[in-house]
Amino acid sequence: MPGSIPLIGERFPEIEVNTTQGKLRLPDHFDGKWFVLFSHPADFTPVCTTEFVAFQLRYDEFRKLNTELIGLSIDQVFSHMKWIEWIKENIKVEGKPVEIEFPVIADDLGNVSAKLGLIHESKGTNTVRAVFIVDPKGVIRAILYYPQELGRNVDEILRMIKGFQVSDENGVAMPHNWPNNEIVNDHVIVPPAASVEEKEQRKKQEERGEMECFDWWLCHKKI
Repeated sequence: MPGSIPLIGERFPEIEVNTTQGKLRLPDHFDGKWFVLFSHPADFTPVCTTEFVAFQLRYDEFRKLNTELIGLSIDQVFSHMKWIEWIKENIKVEGKPVEIEFPVIADDLGNVSAKLGLIHESKGTNTVRAVFIVDPKGVIRAILYYPQELGRNVDEILRMIKGFQVSDENGVAMPHNWPNNEIVNDHVIVPPAASVEEKEQRKKQEERGEMECFDWWLCHKKI
């Protein structure tokens, strides 16, 4: 439908963007990798600064998961560059300056934000705190929207990517707060049986120690 924003399960729209690291074409620039595109309301704002620092401090963890980061706001490139410079000069963690390494999209005309649904009129003309998690095939796997007054939990975004990768590799689902769930601990959820025959097989699989079940429709196992 014309003018609609992208949805989970759809391919990330093809967009050429201007960034602090030059022009990039998405999603092709990250072909074969996961990537997280996250928007922030504006440069030189307190909450956004804390988020950028958090993303950078975990950048190595993202890269270990074959995942890249790319930020976005409606500011111009020179503003992004000056803000990144300010962070390096003024923010230190454990005595070390924080140097932002990932690219940041300059969407000063608002075209990218409009296409991705990042401007919510009731919250003003700046972008909300959105997150798009995109897989190596360019498919959107998750979309998160936060209001401007609430900073994100970057560890949760890392957890989501880990969960997606385990799910894709093993055909399982993740319980609440995996891998620290209250009832199954670090186990993953086995999809419910889809037939009577498969239901009966669950009993045998449990007897062989291949999984544990509260009932045939709620089984879990260690990965």
